[in-house]
Amino acid sequence: MSGSVFGNRFKISTWGESHGEGIGVVVDGCPSGLFINEEYIQTYLNRRKPGQSEFSTPRKEADKVRILSGVFEGRTTGTPISLVVFNENQRSSDYSQIASYYRPGHADYTYDQKYGFRDYRGGGRSSGRETTGRVAAGAIAGAILKELGVAVYAYTKSIGPVSIDYQKCRKDLALKSPLVMPDLEASARAEEYILKQKAEENSVGGVIECIVTGMPAGIGEPVFDKLDAALAKAIMSIGAIKGVEIGDGFEVAKHTGFENNDSFFYDEDQNLTKLSNHSGGIVGGISDGFEIILRAAVKPTASIGRSQKTVNKSKENVDVQIGGRHDPIIVPRAVVVVESMVAITLVDYLFQGMTSRLDKIKEFYK
Repeated sequence: MSGSVFGNRFKISTWGESHGEGIGVVVDGCPSGLFINEEYIQTYLNRRKPGQSEFSTPRKEADKVRILSGVFEGRTTGTPISLVVFNENQRSSDYSQIASYYRPGHADYTYDQKYGFRDYRGGGRSSGRETTGRVAAGAIAGAILKELGVAVYAYTKSIGPVSIDYQKCRKDLALKSPLVMPDLEASARAEEYILKQKAEENSVGGVIECIVTGMPAGIGEPVFDKLDAALAKAIMSIGAIKGVEIGDGFEVAKHTGFENNDSFFYDEDQNLTKLSNHSGGIVGGISDGFEIILRAAVKPTASIGRSQKTVNKSKENVDVQIGGRHDPIIVPRAVVVVESMVAITLVDYLFQGMTSRLDKIKEFYK
């Protein structure tokens, strides 16, 4: 299987299956001297691990990370960093029945067509558990960004028909919401909505919003490797994501040019600023130094208990009910995955940007 490697200068390679021995990632291109340890990486993994509320799968996994290489005495050595999380609570028998048919909304059929064989234990590589490695790598990327004064913050913007009210939002409130919503009133309404759908053996989706602050201007590669194109690819590579917006996104189709353009001006201290940020901090595929705003649409969990129609390998039409342990909503656990993929992409592009100008190279090597 190809396609498990992401990045150029800062590169990650994930491995492992949902019900295999473990999940892991190798991070290549991390500079030496970064202070990092398992406890720090664990804070990221704790945000996505299962079994933390009634809104996630009851599968209990500690998701305890181990650093196998690339770190010595609390600092990165500049060599590849290998991280592993061992699976401890697999129940592969829950999935034995699905070997003969294709689950609606899952990659069962497409994997079978591509490989002629599939790991039906929870979906193997197509399982959301694959994102464990991304989040572990995202913790390292986040630490690098912190050193550079760049912050990445993601949260749940909406679930089903329930959206946050920006006037009622506070960053610290997201930590109190089981749905990672910075508006607790919206969170309460969304919780009721999820429980109603769960009682009907159904699931729901939502939208994750991500804000990047402190990103310097001039980062991004024109034409095919634009920064917004790279971010879109990174987010769309997450299994449950079905759409990405940068800035005003699809709303720009309703605007005129005068409404959509972000006017520049100098403030009283002669600092360049903008009157608006419809572009979401990226123009011509290159960062403009203002907030990068990104949104990701997350589909409803594919595994639901309600009876659905599908087909089996004997070419028969059948009705199925999916057993096992599943999330009624993926969104809250996916927030840190979106944050991690954004961080990984930004680090990769910041490192690429170091060689864009000869004067900067000469300044570095003086």
